[in-house]
Amino acid sequence: MQQAVPSPQRGVEFLASRHFIHWLVEANASLAFTTYHAGKLFMVGRQSPEQLSVFERTFNRCMGLWASDESLVMSSLFQIWRFENALDAGENHNGYDRLYVPLLAHTTGDIDVHDIGVDRGGRIVFVSTLFGCLATVSDSASFHPLWWPPFLTKLAAEDRCHLNGLAFRLGEPAFVTCVSQTDVADGWRDRRRDGGVVIDLATNAVVLEGLSMPHSPRWHRDRLWLLDSGNGQFGYADLARGRFEPVAFCPGYARGLALHGDYAIIGLSRPRENRTFAGLALDDALRRRDAQARCGLQVVDLRTGDAVHWLRIDGVVEELYDVTVLPGVARPMALGLISDEIHRMVRLGAPRPLRESA
Repeated sequence: MQQAVPSPQRGVEFLASRHFIHWLVEANASLAFTTYHAGKLFMVGRQSPEQLSVFERTFNRCMGLWASDESLVMSSLFQIWRFENALDAGENHNGYDRLYVPLLAHTTGDIDVHDIGVDRGGRIVFVSTLFGCLATVSDSASFHPLWWPPFLTKLAAEDRCHLNGLAFRLGEPAFVTCVSQTDVADGWRDRRRDGGVVIDLATNAVVLEGLSMPHSPRWHRDRLWLLDSGNGQFGYADLARGRFEPVAFCPGYARGLALHGDYAIIGLSRPRENRTFAGLALDDALRRRDAQARCGLQVVDLRTGDAVHWLRIDGVVEELYDVTVLPGVARPMALGLISDEIHRMVRLGAPRPLRESA
């Protein structure tokens, strides 16, 4: 049977498909995702093989999310946060087997950070959509620009092309998505239906075009997967032929994508009623299917394209931005910045010498 789970956030309810929790058990994983306007980091795991666990913390306009075995990196309105797990293997905290503590924050200012990740050298790399560039954190400035599209004539806080998505391959930034190749302030809004592109960072070449508001490129099993959000499609890039190959329809504005084994976990949003989302082909596709846009997660089997599991979110949360898998985690939680619990969380690191050897 379907399971309805109230959220710790008032006015939010989660409704899971019949076998969603069993899929989490089989995958030996939990999920974390960010909400856009509601400003929430949600973590979904399991209290038991039959009962979901939903945990949330508040971070203003949290968006980009990345996870490793022990760490989380997340962007918020004007900061980038790094969380570290405070529990040893086999240890638990009030029934949770992961306790993510926000240990480090880089203040960037409001530069509209979207996708984020960590390269194999440990460097945080993120998309500043406002400036249309890839960037990294700085000890003395808001950020250090690393790369920007060759069609941009100037690095300016003008959101010209709406650069939003970043894919890593073998631990290095490899591909980005842009809503357009426009080189004027806020010009991307006029090219939402068919101006979207994928750029190969190794060559600076556009390898895929004609997309509608693409998001969330991810490299998995030697393929570049992504969301053609304005058309309501999840699929992959046939890089040899320069074509997007649809795999599954998304009954909502698709944003946020994680790949785990044979499955894709896709974030779905109810589009806002404004110029950004109005008039997209997604609207017509939903009408043809006699469906309404939903908010939540959809799990797609990569082998068949079937939506085999889902998690619907009803209430005040209407938009998701990013989703990630927490492998090997049954029931995760995180500390926030307001409660007394973070005051009492003290964990010693290994001793170090006062003076380093010459």
